[in-house]
Order: sequence, then C-alpha cells, then structure tokens
Amino acid sequence: MRLKNCLFVGCLSLMSLPALAETVNNLYQVREPVSGQTPDEKTRATQAALETLVGRLTGDPKAAQGPGLAAVRKDPQQIISQYGYDAGPPESLQVDFDPASTDRALRQAGLPLWGSNRPVIMAWWLNDATDGANLVGDGQASAEPLRRAAQHRGLPLRLPLADLGEQGIGNAKTLDGNDVTPLKQASERYGSDAILAVHALENGGQWQGKWHLWLGDKMEQGSATGASSAELADAVLLSVSQRLAPRFVVKPGASSGMALEVQGMNLERYAQLGRLLEPFGGRLKSVDADRVVFDVSGSPDQLRSQLALAKLQEVPAGEIASAPVDAGQMPVPGAAPGTAPAPAPQQPAAQTLHFRW
Repeated sequence: MRLKNCLFVGCLSLMSLPALAETVNNLYQVREPVSGQTPDEKTRATQAALETLVGRLTGDPKAAQGPGLAAVRKDPQQIISQYGYDAGPPESLQVDFDPASTDRALRQAGLPLWGSNRPVIMAWWLNDATDGANLVGDGQASAEPLRRAAQHRGLPLRLPLADLGEQGIGNAKTLDGNDVTPLKQASERYGSDAILAVHALENGGQWQGKWHLWLGDKMEQGSATGASSAELADAVLLSVSQRLAPRFVVKPGASSGMALEVQGMNLERYAQLGRLLEPFGGRLKSVDADRVVFDVSGSPDQLRSQLALAKLQEVPAGEIASAPVDAGQMPVPGAAPGTAPAPAPQQPAAQTLHFRW
C-alpha cells in the first residue's frame, strides 16, 4: 500500500518503531539522595531535583537559576505531580514532574528544550583502582553506578559484555587515545549512536577520569573528578550531556522556519521520523509516493544532528529531484479543463533540506 493512502486511513499509529536513537523513559522523574525525611531535607532535595531536571531538558546545569524560573524555584510544587521516597541504597527522594507544566515553564522562560529521543551512548569504561584495572561489563556490580548516573542525567547508556576479547580492546592505551576505530568496530554489535571512552583512575581515595566522546565524525573530550566512582560517573555524564545538548536543543524564538524533504519513506520510517521531529514542531506538508515534506522550525545544524540519529543521508545538491506536489497546488475540483489555479500569495522562500534513507 502506498504511503499516501495509508496516511489517510490512519494506519500509522499501529506501527512500531525500530530503535536507533532511544526514547528516554522517566525523563521527568528525578531521584536525589537524602539523609532523612525531615521537611528541610525534603525542601533541599526538591530544589536539587529541579536543577537536575532543568539540566536534563536544556543541557545547561545553571539554567534553573535564571530569572525566568524564579517563580518555579520559589514554588516547585506547581510543576510537580507527586513525591515518594526510595529506600535505596542510597536513600533518595523521588520527584515526579508534570511534563506539560514543566515544558510550558521552560518555554515561557525562553529556555531551549531537548526532546526525549536521544542518542544511545556505548560506554567503554575502565576502572583503574589499587586492586587492578577492570573494564566495566553489563552484568557486573560496577555497572550499577554508571546506570544510575545515566538515568540521573537523562542519557541512554549501553555497556559491553566485557568478554575476553573486549577486555583486550578496552584497555588504557585504547581508551586514552584519539583513534576510535577499534572501539567503533567492537561497538557495532550493540547498535549505538555515540561512543564514550572513559579511563577512571583511583588515587588516594579520590577518582579522576579522562573521557572521549564520538558522535558521527565529531570528537569531544574532557576530564572529571569525584570522591567515589559513583560521583565520577555522574560528573562525566553531566559533562557529556552538556556537550551533546547544543546539537539537539531547540530554543524558542531563536529558530527559523524550514522545509524538510525526505525520500525513501515507508510506514515504519514515517513513524520514526515523526518522533525525531517532535522538538522541531514537525508538521506534514505534502506526500508524493515515497517522498514527504515537513514544515519544521529550528537550526539546520541541529536538524542534521537529529536526523543523523536515524542514519538519514543528506542529498547532494546535484541529485535533488523536483519537489512533491503541495495540496495547495492541486487542480480545483469542478474547474474547467486546463484552468490553472489562482496564484498563491507570494511568501518568502523557506530553506529546504533534502534527505533520504
């Protein structure tokens, strides 16, 4: 069945999505450690949870302190749906924020917004402690602090099995280097979007780590410290979030209108594309066989980064075909044969990006 016909009968809602980028579950649920259940401790942890959430959604850990959120800081309850305590360890206050109220508050404050569809990070993490070096594997107890840190910072994270072959790859020489080729080849079996290499070193009871992050053809690097391996993991993933967010966040009022044409569509891809375009306000404009055009709002570079998560390729200028027929250009029913439709009012030409699967 042609895509155009399926759109009209509404069968898209029945389709499942293949996972490339991943939708972060519980993005609006935050856990903050507490030392008791006193009112003062609850107030402190609630403010910390607000800062964590705003950092997750904007990529800026300082955004919660801006003047646009002063009213929310004074009364966080206006965007909170419920509280609860988690016995842990560690004991934590769980704060569930209301997504609609939170997003509205951020937009009113003029803050950027990073959607829930985010790049999957494959983490090669080497803990180098006094008792030896160990590559953190998916089934190891040492993986739990990394998972908690990833959830705390709103990032999808995967870990290797850390079998004998991978232990040979995930060593200090590889993780400290700038050549991603060995890690990229080893990561293919896990289906990730980005690769994170971390060499964490224990020194005098403190932890410090150097990290490299590859997403597409771009590499970021940095370092972090922590009083424990768990604190180091949180610090590293906070830094990673800050580096990734600018590629995907959409700031109200700072974006421009564009058209996006995508070739090679089918039902599964249409549903996936709709989810990827949520932060850009994607609105279907026209359909022609396996080509669709969306109206979107945002930065071209941010849109390119988002589409790269689904492995879409930008069409070179020399290969761009004619545009699909817009509904407003179709002949008017009942008009005399050969009658041309009335010309539409002239509008400024919007930039059009062309992609294909």
